[in-house]
Amino acid sequence: MKLIVSGKTKDFTPELQEKFGAKLAKLSKFIERRGEREAHVVHQMERHLHKVEVIVNFYDHALVAQAADSDLDTALCQAVVNLEKQVMKLRNRWRDSHRDMKAVRSMKENGLPEIAAPLEEEPAIKRAVNGRSNPARAAKRRIFHVNYTEDRKPMTLEEAVLEMEREVDYVVYQDSDRQCLSVLVRRRDGNYDLIQS
Repeated sequence: MKLIVSGKTKDFTPELQEKFGAKLAKLSKFIERRGEREAHVVHQMERHLHKVEVIVNFYDHALVAQAADSDLDTALCQAVVNLEKQVMKLRNRWRDSHRDMKAVRSMKENGLPEIAAPLEEEPAIKRAVNGRSNPARAAKRRIFHVNYTEDRKPMTLEEAVLEMEREVDYVVYQDSDRQCLSVLVRRRDGNYDLIQS
């Protein structure tokens, strides 16, 4: 990584530049993709405090790390640590966004079914609230296809609603009618969503 120093350059001895270059070498394997990268180091001295600012361009982002300390070497170390945190955060964000796109592409290529099926209307489910019957219904149903093999006690939809009365937000159960895994979720408005595998 190419190092460009500006500001109080007389404090940057060749030994210090070599040491700082070695610390940036650890980051260079994450930063360097094509071509050579540059690190601009701006050094200012105020009273007995060394202020260091390191600027590195990473893809379309300018990463800026600042640190201040009475010792120049310590300030440089703190700046490198701050820069490393930024590089890792940006790199993980970039990797995660591309990972999601690869998963969607591979699903389409393999011909697997879509994750969410078209929305269907669900019949009304009665729920007792404060001693009277209040119709709360699962307004829309989304079906998520899941591979599930564990044995669980089969339940009906009504039994799952009774389980929800115990102030639980969701219930995962095996549907006795369809012999599939189902999840009943209480929404904030009091209605239910039913997810079936």
